[in-house]
Amino acid sequence: MSVRKIYRSDDRVIFGICGGIADYLDVDPNIIRLLWIIFMFMGGAGVLAYIVAYFVIPEYPRPRLRCNNCGTVNEDDALYCRGCGEKLLQ
Repeated sequence: MSVRKIYRSDDRVIFGICGGIADYLDVDPNIIRLLWIIFMFMGGAGVLAYIVAYFVIPEYPRPRLRCNNCGTVNEDDALYCRGCGEKLLQ
């Protein structure tokens, strides 16, 4: 049994909250966005809930590249190692 986790999505309009919820529930993100807009106009609690969700739901963890030369861990979009300057193999 695998445990599913919710993350903010790269399919984002503002912060990826609705996209992440849609990925978790396996539905279209536009449905979640529409429901969230309706929720916002019903007393304004949707705005507060969106802000809270931004701080509670983490970003999707991105893979890190490790330099074969010095072992430094770099960002996933790095072309050169920040430790030794060698070109990273992707």
